[in-house]
Amino acid sequence: MPATSPAPAIPAAALTGLVLAGGRGQRMGGVDKGLQRLHGKPLAAHVLARLAPQVGALAISANRNRDVYAELGAPWQAQVIADTLPDYPGPLAGLLAGLRAARTEWLLSAPCDSPWLPADLGARLAEAARAQDTLIATATTANAAGEVSLHPVFALVHTSLASDLAAFLDAGERKVRAWYARHTAAEVAFADERAFYNVNSLQELADLDRA
Repeated sequence: MPATSPAPAIPAAALTGLVLAGGRGQRMGGVDKGLQRLHGKPLAAHVLARLAPQVGALAISANRNRDVYAELGAPWQAQVIADTLPDYPGPLAGLLAGLRAARTEWLLSAPCDSPWLPADLGARLAEAARAQDTLIATATTANAAGEVSLHPVFALVHTSLASDLAAFLDAGERKVRAWYARHTAAEVAFADERAFYNVNSLQELADLDRA
């Protein structure tokens, strides 16, 4: 029998980049985390700029200050979308809103507080999803001791999973990893841990801003 042809590559144009900025910002005292400034720009603007060259379209998941986020996304015509579920139920709610709003086959998500995300995040996750024939791909890193960390909200998800995710959330589930466990998810190892650093407090942000 002839060998099976490999699946075609997933182009950047088939990806919508989603900045997850819809949280409560509890560890920052309730401020809108994505709008806190680092080196003169809101954190979400740093993430948008990193995602833009990797995707065909952009969106921002935001539940507060949506007009401000619309201005941030204006250079790229990024749409601003809100959770359809009440009470800030977590990143999966933002992901669901993105999956439903996307006009591409794939959604590439990243949190609003990770200003140094990899420039090849989309390409490497897309290649893993193609090679392993999965509908989800996400990132991992390893520390000096070889301990592996999963970064679940840095993910590539096929938009066909929207209904499954909606059912998962309707059942009261909220954990990202638990939803991934319902599916086969490719994991991609990245060498640079700093690329996945997320700012968790105003003091951390102030320290970074002075650096």
